[in-house]
Amino acid sequence: MRRLIVLLASLLAACGEVKNPVLPGYIEAEFTRVAAPIAGRLVQLSVSKGAEVKTGAPLFVLEADSEQAVVDEAQARVRRSTAQAADLAKGKRQDEIAVLEAQQAATQASLALAQSDLRRQSELARAGFISGASLDALQSKVRAEQARLAEAIAQLKVARLAAREDARVAAGADVAAAQAQLAQSRWRLDQKVVSAPVSARVDDTLYRVGEWVAAGNPVVSLQEPGAIKVRFFVPQAKLVQFPAGKKIQVRCDGCKAFSAKVSFVAKSAEFTPPVIYSKENRAKLVFLVEAIPESGQVLSPGQPVDISLDAQP
Repeated sequence: MRRLIVLLASLLAACGEVKNPVLPGYIEAEFTRVAAPIAGRLVQLSVSKGAEVKTGAPLFVLEADSEQAVVDEAQARVRRSTAQAADLAKGKRQDEIAVLEAQQAATQASLALAQSDLRRQSELARAGFISGASLDALQSKVRAEQARLAEAIAQLKVARLAAREDARVAAGADVAAAQAQLAQSRWRLDQKVVSAPVSARVDDTLYRVGEWVAAGNPVVSLQEPGAIKVRFFVPQAKLVQFPAGKKIQVRCDGCKAFSAKVSFVAKSAEFTPPVIYSKENRAKLVFLVEAIPESGQVLSPGQPVDISLDAQP
């Protein structure tokens, strides 16, 4: 009985080889999974499953209260550091300069009075009406007033000058650091509003509004037009029939036959996968092959297809 079963299996296999042999396969799509690099609670989901979106269309929004507060703080730091740098780039305020100018004028008046007294007393000293000691005191007073005037002039000059170069360079560096921090804060805030990177169909939405989304976790899965490929497994003995670039014929239920071009052939073998599992070939090694459809055929991921073994390039 066992020999009979083996013989019948051999005959059936031989009959299968006489007809046009095919390899089973399936359609697989390459998805674009859109995520935000920063965690947050999902507050708005702008698309639904099956919707068509254009590049730049809004997809979802994450809660951004914390990021907005950081941006506001960074803006305040920019304003403060900019004001400090501007203050160091100029002299004292006009009112402060006016005080120094008044002090200089008063000193000039005191010096003029002292010089006038010295001239008058010098004439009296030459006439012998006053002593030399009184004349020396007046001369000392003139010199003191001259020194005070020189000091007032120097203070006024310094008041009109900006801060020292090192201080201004440090203030400029503070402004640059504050602006860089603001740019970084704005970038983080912008990441909470995510748009479609490509024009595609929404394959799935993976979170609901109100749920917490971890950083980097996809929220929306997109399928681009044409991001479809045929996947099938080729026995080692038939591998030479499917070089990269070869055109193959693909058939499926409910659709017209179409051609596809082999785009990838695995370098290493694997055991027969469950999608083409059978007792007859489960111990054989097969190679994964992928092909890109060349027609505008509407195909769905997971759709089973048949690949002709005798297809011509």
